[in-house]
Amino acid sequence: MGGKATWQPLARVLLSEPGALFLLCVTASIILFSGCSRSSKAGDGMTGVPTVGGDTVAFPPGSPHLNYLTIESVRERKSIASGLNGRLAWDDDVTARVFSPVSGRIVEIQANPGQHIEPGDVLAKIRSPDFGQAQADARKATADLRTAERALERTRELLKHGAAAEKDLETAEADHTRALSEKERAVATLSIYGGNANATGVDGVFSLKAQIGGVVVEKALNPGQEIRSDQMGDKPLFVISDPTRLWLFLDVTETDVANMSRGQEVLVRARALPDKIFRGRIEIIGEGLDPATRTIKARCLVDNADRALRAEMYVSADVTSSTSGVDIPTKAVFLKDNQHYVFVEKSPGRFERREVRLGPESEGRSVVLNGVAAGQRVVTQGCLLLESMLEGENS
Repeated sequence: MGGKATWQPLARVLLSEPGALFLLCVTASIILFSGCSRSSKAGDGMTGVPTVGGDTVAFPPGSPHLNYLTIESVRERKSIASGLNGRLAWDDDVTARVFSPVSGRIVEIQANPGQHIEPGDVLAKIRSPDFGQAQADARKATADLRTAERALERTRELLKHGAAAEKDLETAEADHTRALSEKERAVATLSIYGGNANATGVDGVFSLKAQIGGVVVEKALNPGQEIRSDQMGDKPLFVISDPTRLWLFLDVTETDVANMSRGQEVLVRARALPDKIFRGRIEIIGEGLDPATRTIKARCLVDNADRALRAEMYVSADVTSSTSGVDIPTKAVFLKDNQHYVFVEKSPGRFERREVRLGPESEGRSVVLNGVAAGQRVVTQGCLLLESMLEGENS
């Protein structure tokens, strides 16, 4: 760096830092003494004068310049996106929302929230005219088929003895076929409702049964309540799910989503449970942005083995990294000739300029993919002062 175009932005940055006037004075003094520094380097007897060479700046012990440098340790990369907002929901892969296929009135409730049930268990009983009609149709169809079978058998016997015409047999066979078809239709309709075609009597009581096993997590009906078969768009009568598995829907920014992929680990925190961290993994990342929020939906599967989390909770989440890298404060990085650099502390008072390759930046910290390692220390305040020293040496 050199020339007017370089020093003007540098001066503006220095003026924005605390102790700017002092730093400018120090910089000026460094330039004045640079000739002496270049000729004698270390050991010339001048107290506090730094040694500058190549990409390294070294200060003698007790140098006042060290008071204006802030140094922080490089830490391992923990996440690529933090503080994402999300909403928990039941896992639809293990969830059934139960509606009634018939209209009627609730006469008995046999399942309540928190109760574990198996497939086929009765949740509630409904007195239903629809179900009663299906039972009656099945019984009538069964009786009509028996009558048609007897009539067909009689006609065949009469035809053998010449007491009936061929057309009578054809008519009896047609009646039998119609009766058989009607019975099959009526029995199929009854089976859709879960009824038994061999049951005796028509009670009109429909048993609403569970289709999957799990825990009843929601119930929205009361004894004597009237329900309709066309209320599929309304709230379900029961919700059965596995509460140890939850879906998490995250709102992800355009910047963060570029570094996310399926299978990445997610650390979930709930405001109601500040001391607990729940783990999950990304399953699906949306293809489009929400035009209102300008975010992308990502769906995660969260382990809720202790059932501490609840559906519809709002939580925050950190998406952990799936690639190597370290995490440093963004203010430690400066730009030179379209390349990013930091100053690394090689030993007490000795700093080396080093080129780095950056990853995503979030909340004042940047991921460094190459150039520094965890445990090293970088200059976070005063790096422009060090750079000015190097530029003064190389000018």
